[in-house]
Amino acid sequence: MKGLKKRRRIQVVVLAFAALATAFLVIFFFVPKDALNFFRSPTEVVTTPPDADEVFRIGGLVEEGSLKRGDGVTITFNVTDTNETVPVTYTGVLPDLFAEGQGMVALGKMQDGTFVASEVLAKHDETYMPKEVTQALKEQGVYKEPES
Repeated sequence: MKGLKKRRRIQVVVLAFAALATAFLVIFFFVPKDALNFFRSPTEVVTTPPDADEVFRIGGLVEEGSLKRGDGVTITFNVTDTNETVPVTYTGVLPDLFAEGQGMVALGKMQDGTFVASEVLAKHDETYMPKEVTQALKEQGVYKEPES
């Protein structure tokens, strides 16, 4: 009887390992690379430039006085974490709550030193700021708690 329990235990462990290995291989080989978007602050983008084809999220504050509307629906602005600043270009309609001095997160990739955004998200109420932006600002020592 003891030999049967030991064999079953070994079978369960081997089966669990095989299932984990299969799940890892499926995720690694079959999930598109652009499905995983990592967040970077402007300081991280400047100090460690991403690959040209890497899609990632950048977040921070829209720099005061940097918002410029171009021809049609092309908009340029700078995103900052108060340490470094990265220029951003976006073609499309910005969210209603998008404004200078406010928190934002954009999805896209770097091209010739400019972040070309395919999607821009803005805070959605008076006290909300994306957690990645809040964390990056806290690390820089410049985060101010919203007034209640």
